[in-house]
Amino acid sequence: MRTVRRRVVAHGKVQGVFFRDSTREEAERRGVNGWVRNTEKGTVEAVFEGEPDMVDAMIWFVRDGPGSADVDRVEVDDEEPEGLRRFKVT
Repeated sequence: MRTVRRRVVAHGKVQGVFFRDSTREEAERRGVNGWVRNTEKGTVEAVFEGEPDMVDAMIWFVRDGPGSADVDRVEVDDEEPEGLRRFKVT
């Protein structure tokens, strides 16, 4: 199995709308490892590691935004996988 890693930063109305917990639930459902957190800049940052198709699906999930989120834009960067074994909210 090929593993990829993407770092994603979501901008817009993304804090205080259950973005992190919804992202964790979706990642666990898809078998994607990594983490998600709020930043001091008012964005949500996440790292996704897993099969390419599942990581791409997570990026689309972030772009759409869960619940009452309103995502203006998303930054995506490729990184080297670290072998993460679970998904957590930090």
